[in-house]
Formats: sequence, C-alpha cells, structure tokens
Amino acid sequence: MNYYSLNHKAPNVSFKDAVVNGLAPDRGLYFPENITPLPEDFIQNIDQFTKEEIAFKAIEQFIGDEIPKDILQKIVAETISFDFPVVPIDKNIGTLELFHGPTLAFKDVGARFMARCLGYFNQKNTNKVTVLVATSGDTGGAVANGFLGVKGVDVVILYPSGKVSDIQEKQLTTLGQNITALEVNGVFDDCQDMVKSAFLDTEIKRQLTSANSINVARWLPQMFYYFFAYKQLYKKHKNIVFSVPSGNFGNICAGMMAQKLGLPIKHFIAATNVNDTVPQFMKDGKYEPKSSQPTISNAMDVGNPSNFIRIQQLFDNNFSSLKTGFSSFSFSDTETKEAMQRIYTNSSYIADPHGAVGYLGLEKHQLKADEYGVFLETAHPVKFLDVVESTLDKKIAIPADIKELIKKEKKSILIASYKELKDFLQ
Repeated sequence: MNYYSLNHKAPNVSFKDAVVNGLAPDRGLYFPENITPLPEDFIQNIDQFTKEEIAFKAIEQFIGDEIPKDILQKIVAETISFDFPVVPIDKNIGTLELFHGPTLAFKDVGARFMARCLGYFNQKNTNKVTVLVATSGDTGGAVANGFLGVKGVDVVILYPSGKVSDIQEKQLTTLGQNITALEVNGVFDDCQDMVKSAFLDTEIKRQLTSANSINVARWLPQMFYYFFAYKQLYKKHKNIVFSVPSGNFGNICAGMMAQKLGLPIKHFIAATNVNDTVPQFMKDGKYEPKSSQPTISNAMDVGNPSNFIRIQQLFDNNFSSLKTGFSSFSFSDTETKEAMQRIYTNSSYIADPHGAVGYLGLEKHQLKADEYGVFLETAHPVKFLDVVESTLDKKIAIPADIKELIKKEKKSILIASYKELKDFLQ
C-alpha cells in the first residue's frame, strides 16, 4: 500500500515511510492510494470473529507486506488487549466506552499500534527517531505510555500550559526515560504549528516523526472500535448513528474509513465544544480556522482540525455528498454540564465532559424511531475530576494507579516560541 500527500506536491511513499515521516514534505497529510471494501459476508457474520481477527482484517490492506503477517497479528493483539463495551444509557442510546486502556483514554489504541509499528521498523536502525507530538490533553499521556522504553525512539511532547487537566499533565510529565515534556506558553494550535514547522525545518538534523493523528499509524487503527461496537449491536439495531466528540477529527475520520470499508453506519455526528470551525463549515461551506478557546472538554480545544481534510477526501471533496452522511454541532460548557447532570439523573451514568458533548450531538440530531445512537465516551471521568465532581456534586472513586500517579513529581521544560523548540531539538 502506498500513500500520497493530500497537498499533491510530494512523492508517494510506502506505509513505513508514511509512519516514519509523519507529515509529507509539502505539509500534506498522507492518505492511502486505494481503499478496498471488506467482503460482505465478513461484515454480515462479524459476530463469528474475535476482536483480534476483526482488527487484523480491517488494517491489513493498509500495511500490505511491509510487516509480516504474524508480527502484525501480534501488534494488533497487544494494541487491543482491553475491553470496548457499549453500555446502554436509554432505550435507543448507548455509549461506547474507550477508556479501559492503560491511560484511560481512546488514544491508547492509536498510540500503542503506532509505537509497535515504529519499534518494528526501527529495530535494525542505528539512528534514533524522535517522535514529536502536540497534545490538547489525552494524546500526550497515551503516546508517552505507548512509547515508554521503546528502543531507538525518543519522545518529545508539547502541551499548552495550564490547559490540560492535572491527571493528564501528570501522565505525560512523570515517566522520564525516553519521554520529555515541553510546556508551551500558548494554546494547542500553537503546539501543533510548532510541530508542523519542525518537520519542515531542514536545519534540524534529527529524524522526526509525529504521533498525532496526522500520522497514519495513529489515525487508522481507531477504526477498530467502530467494528467492535457494530459487532455488539448489529443483530438488534440496523441503523446505527455515531456521535463522536471531535477536536482534531482523527477519531471520527477513522470511523468514516470503517464505513468506507463496508461497515453499514447510517450517520456520523461530529460533536464539538465552542471551537466550532467544522460546524460552521457545515452551515455555509466555508472553512475558516480560528484561534482555539479553552473549555472544560479540553481535548477538543482545536481551532484548525488537521484531519478534516481527510474527511473531505473520503467524500471526494463533494460538500453535498458529505452533508448526506455527516453533521456537526457545537455546544457550550453550560450545555455540557447540563448534559452530564441529565445523563446521571436519568441513567446513573457518569460521563466525562467529552462524552457529554457526544450525547448532546445525539440529542441535536433527534434520533428517528428506527435509529440507535452511540456516543463515544473517550476518557475516564476521573481524568476530569474537578469538573465532574463539581457538576454532579458527587465524589468519584480514584483508581489506585491514578492515586500513585498524582503523587509523582512533574518534570517539564517551559518554552514560548518555535526557536526554543528548535534549540531543544538541535
């Protein structure tokens, strides 16, 4: 499988090169040359397959022969070695819990898969690779955990100072070893812009790659849990609608790729906080990035979502076609807190702010009688402890490993400009 740049001004590359490079030389995101739908009988009989078999079937065409089958199977099995349950909330709504991995966030899947792929590609390389990543919250912890101790790989994580939760910050600043955290005086978009600039800076001699969802090895494995959810639901519910809390739009884009492979998903909803670049685009067809605003659902505080260009490509850049299977709505912090309270009152379920935004997306969509809505609960509520406890007026039990994490000493390096990042990387 080869990949091309969506800016169309760079050579096509292999999966390996797309993973190692992260971003194309023309600053474009890589996209697969071909997408072959899976056999219909596989989809129709998906309950007969294990989740490891399903995930391998979904991803294998995008890897080709660049990783031997037995090693890819092992990578897949290690990537998804935890549960992905759909939990009923109302009679026609469930939540897909994606927080049962090691850092309690959905990004564990992509980070673990990419770390293992890069570890395989780099096993005979005498030169180190530096994974450079920007985070608005959960990416940093997932990448730090996924790459911790991986031979030949250094990890440098940029995060906006004061704009991630305390637990999120501890997850990316306390591991040491091959993990370094750079605390940026700015917002997530500043971190992301610095990362993109570093990739194209020919004066930096390190081999850089990205572990944000711009990297195909981070983005594509997020397809897995849409297949897992479908397996749990398809015999009872034929018209499934996914509402995805969306920041950089890699997660929902992966779901749309699963749909492209043949998964019969009826509709996708991108639910955002007040950072509403895409909801506005869906109203008037004008894509106008803006500075991100801080919210209680901080992992979605993105004003210029990188992966939206991939979504447009999946729909052949046809706005009318996109609108038939995709909608997007934005919600305020007040609406988010009210949704958290409503969910808890009605079903005794504790949702984090991001999941609550997903729930609001389903409410706004107004499910039809024959539709079943699934909102993604992308992080454990404990990662947003202050917001959840104050909103619900309820104490949340803190897992033992999180209690130990909180005690650890934060270690980060403060920077405020691209020059400081470049100096660090030299």
